[in-house]
Parts: sequence; C-alpha cells; structure tokens
Amino acid sequence: MMKKVLVTGAAGQLGSELTLSLRQQLGVENVIASDHQHLSTTDVADGPFVQLDVRDSQRVMAVVNDHQVDTIFHLAALLSAVAEQHPKQAWDINMNGLLNVLDAARPRRCAVFFPSSIGAFGPNTPRMNTPQDTIQRPTTLYGITKLSGELLCDYYHQHFGVDARGLRFPGLISYKTLPGGGTTDYAVEIFYAALQQQSYSCFLAAESQLDMMYMPDAVNAAISLMKTDPALLRHHNAFNVTAMSITPAQLAAEIQRYIPTFEITYHVDPVRQAIADTWPKHMDDSCAHVEWGWQAEFGLAEMVRDMLEKLSTKLSC
Repeated sequence: MMKKVLVTGAAGQLGSELTLSLRQQLGVENVIASDHQHLSTTDVADGPFVQLDVRDSQRVMAVVNDHQVDTIFHLAALLSAVAEQHPKQAWDINMNGLLNVLDAARPRRCAVFFPSSIGAFGPNTPRMNTPQDTIQRPTTLYGITKLSGELLCDYYHQHFGVDARGLRFPGLISYKTLPGGGTTDYAVEIFYAALQQQSYSCFLAAESQLDMMYMPDAVNAAISLMKTDPALLRHHNAFNVTAMSITPAQLAAEIQRYIPTFEITYHVDPVRQAIADTWPKHMDDSCAHVEWGWQAEFGLAEMVRDMLEKLSTKLSC
C-alpha cells in the first residue's frame, strides 16, 4: 500500500496532475515531487520537492532512502519528437534513469510505476485492435526506450522481486499543462488555437487515427493499477489502456459543435507523421479491464466539452 511516494518528472504533463491527485489522496507531506530543474511557481512546488536528475544514481538512491519512499512513479523522460532530435540524450535519460530508479527501489522493496506508450509498438504490429501481447519492433528511439523499459521492468520483477507495473499510454490530453514534444501534441494545441485564434494548422494528416486519453482518466489509471492486489495481475506490466480512437478531423468536428467558426488546416510534419504511421490506430485494452477493472470515463464528446469549459476559464476567453 502506498504511504510515501516519489514522483520523478513531476513538472511534466502527466506528472503535475498525478502529483496533485496523489497528494489529495495520501496527504501533501507524503508525496515528494521531483524534477531535473528547480521549481518555484508551479502547483507541485506547494509541497515536498527535490531537484533530481534521474541519471545521477547516487542522488536517486539518496532521495529514496532519505524520504523512506515505498512507491515511485517514474515519469522523467524525453518524449517522441524530442527523442528523435536528441537520441543519445533520450537513451541516457529514458534508460539509465529507469535503471537507477529500479536499482534504488530494489533494496527498499519499493513499488515502481513505469509509463510505457503506444510508441512501444512498430510498423509490423497490428494497427487495429492491437493485442496486449504482440510483435513489438519500434523504429523510433523513443519507442525503443519504452519497449526496453517494459522488458527491464519485467526483468527486475522476475529476478529481484521489484513490484514494477506499467501502462502503455495513448496520447494524453490536458488543459492544465502543455505537452513537451510528443507526436500527439496536436490534440492539446488544437484547443488553445480554437479558443484564441479560431483556427489551427495541424502537423498530422486529417485521417491519422490514434488512441487518446483525457488526463483525469490517465491519472486514475496509474493510481488504480498501483493500488491493485498484485495477485490479480497476470501481466503486471505494460498494460494497453485507451479511452478513444480519433483523427484530427474528428476532433476538429467535435470542437466545431461548440465553436462553429473554428477552421482547421493541415501542414504535415513528415517526422511526426512518420512516427504516427507506425503506432496503433486502436489498442485492445481488454486485459486491463479483466485484470484490474480499468474503465475510462471520458470519450470524445465528454472530453471536448470538459476541455473547452476548463480551458476557456483558464484563458479567460
């Protein structure tokens, strides 16, 4: 059971909201936020915070020991588009950072949450109703680190007893924090553009179908998985999870129900389009439903309505 939690990458899109949710459930003093840079103005700084570069193995170990951590949500990573621009740095952060976290978790018997991604699949993977267990041959550095991370978590679980669990997240949509260099960033950017300019130039093609999830569902999925009795888990790690499978054109059409003057154009970024074309259109997440009761609350219509309401308040428009 989670009592003292460390969140790495706490200033990121997922980390910022996960940290707040964990603090609401466990108490502010029981959730230590960390990030590679010092924070002073964000919500995650309103509570225990440590500056932490996950590539520093001794520092990771010291933070886990000093705070008597029993659960680590390890979110620090370079995302897909940025990783393609800086592959060596991405490998160093994504892989060596995870290895350091697992090594720190091992002597304290900490549970570890590792977020994998639809990027862990590749062009030879079935793209529609992608199975939980299937061929994975990613062609991006980001995808390679996510697949390697899945396997490393399984190794530490099988050989050292580390309770390492994880989810293969789809694209995440949030009104609170902007994304940081992912292939599905358009699904957040489009809302800001719709409210502020009534137009958006999309970097993916109109019919690029990908899985997506609203942030409240993503946070709930991560916490629910870590609270599940391990005896119920057959897969333990790298569960497919999704909430909706949509295209930019479908998202734009739903936004136009509320903002009829909104217009979308397409100027395809060949790098990010090539990445998207290797990812699943829709994952089969039935194993998550069966093994730990996963169920999304937000579909496309519910997500768009809530995003526009919350973001219009945030932007005062």
